[in-house]
Amino acid sequence: MIKKINNSHNLPSSLTQVELEFLELLLQPEDAAYPWNPGDNQAETYFDELEKQFAMQDVLEEELNTRAQSFYGNLDTLWSQVTNCVDYNCTTNVSILDSLCETLHTFATGVPTGWLKAIAQKATEVAAVQQSINEQLVQCVQTVLPTWETDDLAVFARPYAYAMRSSEQQNLASVINKIKNRDWATLSEMEQAKVSVAIAYYALRQLDKLENEA
Repeated sequence: MIKKINNSHNLPSSLTQVELEFLELLLQPEDAAYPWNPGDNQAETYFDELEKQFAMQDVLEEELNTRAQSFYGNLDTLWSQVTNCVDYNCTTNVSILDSLCETLHTFATGVPTGWLKAIAQKATEVAAVQQSINEQLVQCVQTVLPTWETDDLAVFARPYAYAMRSSEQQNLASVINKIKNRDWATLSEMEQAKVSVAIAYYALRQLDKLENEA
């Protein structure tokens, strides 16, 4: 019968499209059509199924809201932990740098504070990188002597890379004692380079001690 409706030439031309769709709905099988008669026996079952669907939808929405609140709560907790960790690391790094600068100032009296701070800053950076001691020393000194070639600075750094632990303090003390009571500005670039390598080595050794104590 539905197929007959679709053939518009079998129906009066006065029927509109809305009327055709309404008529088609009325002629659908009973199990798929809306129960127009509330008193029909099947109407109650139909409405019960609808209520179950609506109730289930409410439960799902409530569950979704609960899970969403829990998810965002956990996310906030994790974010606060990350923030605290970053703040802690930042504060720790600043504290280590300040402590190292003070130590270098005591170790190398007469060397400009800005010079020491630059070496200390670079030392804290390269100490965390997997490099040879020679490479670390060169990078520290290039911070204050940027015009020097890497190979030239490596010559001054090489003795420290192979120095025995027993001779470390003696070598460092010997270099630093040579500049005592002398104006830093009067030193030649070669002398400044030698002293800077010694300071950088001392700074890396101090950082190594702090890491072992942590």
